Amino acid sequence: MVHKQVADEVIAQGDGRGSGAKVGLGAVALVVGLSGCMTAKIEEVRQAPTQITANEAIVLLAKPHLEGTGTEDKFMDCLERELVGKAISADAANAQRAGKKFEARSSLANRPFQIYADSQFVDQLYPWLEPSTAPANAQGFATFLSRPGVSERVGSMGVRFIVWVDGNTQKTDGGGSIACAAGPGGAGCLGLGWWERTSDYEATVWDLRSGANAGTVTTDVKGTSVMIGAIAPIPIISPVQSTACDRLAGQLKSFLLGSDEESGS
Repeated sequence: MVHKQVADEVIAQGDGRGSGAKVGLGAVALVVGLSGCMTAKIEEVRQAPTQITANEAIVLLAKPHLEGTGTEDKFMDCLERELVGKAISADAANAQRAGKKFEARSSLANRPFQIYADSQFVDQLYPWLEPSTAPANAQGFATFLSRPGVSERVGSMGVRFIVWVDGNTQKTDGGGSIACAAGPGGAGCLGLGWWERTSDYEATVWDLRSGANAGTVTTDVKGTSVMIGAIAPIPIISPVQSTACDRLAGQLKSFLLGSDEESGS
């Protein structure tokens, strides 16, 4: 098993110029202190080789939860777009709702691998990937693959890896206030509000060929956003979720291709 911290970085944010409003120097200094950067940490644990090929597919599945908040659909769609340029699962779901024909498995040229639509994959293997029956560990995964017809169906779909994605984005802190009022001389806002959000996600890769856990990739992004009351409310937003998507997708692609194995890093 190889455990490594891929990146631990500070990401500078814009200074809000181009917003069309002027802010006092004191407010600017406070904003810089609150929202000057995001932090992003990426880690990888490899337990087995991968090296996927262009004609093999993965399926990205939000880890099933019997209760609580699961991974957001828009984050899953973002991962697919970052990995192959299209949100395959969302496109398949939209076509199905509209009664149109669609292919559950992508056939994209010049892509490192293909993606199989999540809902169609789960439906093909019903009921073994429902929240109450989905495998949660190596033993459960081996049992899943040994069930009658499962290996044959997976083989016919051309899916090499299941990638379980777990985590979410949530507000972790905040404060301040903004007051807005209107009068004979006009309207305006005064004050400052801020909030911190954290995007924490983990992708666990299961090899359907060997039945083994190939490893995990995790990302943790934190950032502070502010709303400045200076005549009109001026938002300065830290895009923590989209940054987490970008970082996780990039490292996941490298992991699946085995690029880190080849580099010996």
